[in-house]
Amino acid sequence: MNYFLTGGTGFIGRFLVEKLLAKGGTVHLLMREQSAGKLDALRERWGVDDSRVKAVFGDLTRENLGIDAKTLKALTGKVDHFFHLAAVYDMDADEAAQQATNIDGTRAAVNAAGAMKAKHFHHVSSIAAAGLFKGIFREDMFEEAEKLDHPYLMTKHISEKVVREECKVPFRIYRPGMVVGHSETGEMDKIDGPYYFFKMIQKIRRTLPQWVPTIGVEGGRLNVVPVDFVVNAMDHIAHLEDEDGKCFHLVDSDPYKVGEILNIFCEAGHAPKMGMRIDSRMFGFVPPFIRQSLKNLPPIKRLTSAVLDDMGIPRSVLSFINYPTRFDARETERALKGTGIEVPRLESYAPVIWDFWERHLDPDLFRDHTLKGTVEGKVCVITGATSGIGLATAEKLAEAGAVLVIGARTKSKLDEVTASLEAKGGNVHAYQCDFSDMEECDRFVKTVLDNHGHVDVLVNNAGRSIRRSLSLSFDRFHDFERTMQLNYFGSVRLIMGFAPSMLERNRGHVVNISSIGVLTNAPRFSAYVASKSALDAFSRCAASEWSDRNVTFTTINMPLVKTPMIAPTKIYDSVPTLSPEEAADLVTNAIIERPKRVATRLGIFAQVLHALAPKMGEIVMNTGYRMFPDSSPGVGGKSIERPKVSTEQVAFAAVMRGIHW
Repeated sequence: MNYFLTGGTGFIGRFLVEKLLAKGGTVHLLMREQSAGKLDALRERWGVDDSRVKAVFGDLTRENLGIDAKTLKALTGKVDHFFHLAAVYDMDADEAAQQATNIDGTRAAVNAAGAMKAKHFHHVSSIAAAGLFKGIFREDMFEEAEKLDHPYLMTKHISEKVVREECKVPFRIYRPGMVVGHSETGEMDKIDGPYYFFKMIQKIRRTLPQWVPTIGVEGGRLNVVPVDFVVNAMDHIAHLEDEDGKCFHLVDSDPYKVGEILNIFCEAGHAPKMGMRIDSRMFGFVPPFIRQSLKNLPPIKRLTSAVLDDMGIPRSVLSFINYPTRFDARETERALKGTGIEVPRLESYAPVIWDFWERHLDPDLFRDHTLKGTVEGKVCVITGATSGIGLATAEKLAEAGAVLVIGARTKSKLDEVTASLEAKGGNVHAYQCDFSDMEECDRFVKTVLDNHGHVDVLVNNAGRSIRRSLSLSFDRFHDFERTMQLNYFGSVRLIMGFAPSMLERNRGHVVNISSIGVLTNAPRFSAYVASKSALDAFSRCAASEWSDRNVTFTTINMPLVKTPMIAPTKIYDSVPTLSPEEAADLVTNAIIERPKRVATRLGIFAQVLHALAPKMGEIVMNTGYRMFPDSSPGVGGKSIERPKVSTEQVAFAAVMRGIHW
């Protein structure tokens, strides 16, 4: 048995070739000469040599597939089955490319099959050939297709028409559903169909605990099938007698709704599931022209584009959320009866699909996620860089090759840190500055811009924390003034100083070291939390203004870190804290990824709790407040707390890990 395939080295093709070789046949693969090297690896995968899998050099878009006359003559009368799989399967490909490959390529394949007098022609079409037909589309339907506006839908429909009207070789047509990876291994070669939503699922997983229900869409029914089902069915049907001229839907006869598919993959990816799914038909009473007008509003279009870009979802995918077509597959079911070839339920193989994507296809795997790749040669400013989080972050940035600008109040410490970092090869520039003094902030900004021209990354780390109950602060209004002066006014002064050059260059990133206390409304930290909350609010407002100027803000709601700032509070020696190095990892990751916010799940949960059940959150925090004693208001943080930490205190602090008490 001799086989000829276009697209035989593609995703479906490589699995089909394996099946055909198992029948003892010889396979001829159309390919361009520059792709010849790819075939050696595939032969090794299939366990055959060039006597079983032969390369036929040509071009899909040329007459008779660009096969030279000598090769075409040698194949004439020798090909039992001609499989045409080559096509553009990318929804975002331009119309010209899809026209050339899907339509012109199919015509060239039909003509080549005729020229070599192939016995059977097998055209791999797609359910896309039905367009966006509303209702049940049968295997004997074709002309009834409707809403073929998208180039992919249109070219798949016309390419099938070419086969039906121009193919002189007995033909069979196969319309697979949305093909995903292998149901046993998860193997897949590209992002397509439901895979476009995996990044969104992954981001939700990283933000929320798995048990938190979310809200999503219900959508239409998407016909998802694994590649092994498609190949097994095609291989079997292709070798049956008396099936020429027929079309076969290689689909799931009981497809899932979009919301069901997303929930299945949420479970596979250990992400929260959508507890509530909104059916767009609820809004059917809104006239279409109003819905369209709303979609075309500039703010809506910008917001939609931003969200889709962030999630890596092509805009064209939205057209299929409410997919209206169901597919009848009675011919396929008849042909496969008794073979055991059937579509497995998605729940049974979704975990391997997810696992393969996360290990091999996740776009983040192909991005430079190194700190060096992000900051090498970039001007990075860190305030409060001589101890704690600032020092640990400075060490990482210096090692990564940043042009490191550090600022702090004490010159001797600055000199010591600078010498240490330079000894390790760092490019360090130190400037003495008290960031609670606005005039010194202005001088710092001017000096940095004069010497370095611009700032790429500003890390507002310098800060002051005061742990004191309000009942002990009635005569200490200066506590609120000095935290505000450094934590808020100092940081804002620097942002406003460096922002003009960032905006002019359309590039800049501000990282603010905030506190988990902002999310939990920590008792005893009213002065500190208020100042950090003010900075958070300012940054959100600024980000809204500069969103389209590529000047971004990241707020890190930092949990408790073991630094000199908390050293006077001796009870913290007995509760879980982050090390400065762990905190610096949060900062550097923020510089690399540029998220809007970095926070622990406990911090986010506390914020949600305060939003939904504020009294409950208040009671929890009051319980912690009563459990832990105050520190002395005296100079030096002299403690009045109990000499030993109780078991209850340790247990409570462990459960509320990272929260300030």
